[in-house]
Amino acid sequence: MKGDRVEIVVDAGDTTRTYEVVATRAGRRVETAVRRGVVEVSEVTRSGSVVRTARFMATRVLALVEQPIPTGDAEDEERA
Repeated sequence: MKGDRVEIVVDAGDTTRTYEVVATRAGRRVETAVRRGVVEVSEVTRSGSVVRTARFMATRVLALVEQPIPTGDAEDEERA
């Protein structure tokens, strides 16, 4: 869904770097997978085709923050 995003914080030696993968169009989603010591974050279309992928060594990843699109539920609760 448009608005899905994942932030990846990576140890870059003496500092940290933050990367972001965002679903750029409606109908796309961001999927994460950890396989064989590699963290893979991909933007995927509705049909399952991968648009782009970011790969990081799992030993270097400090944080993986998945932020789904906000739903209207929080706004409805504030109004009540």
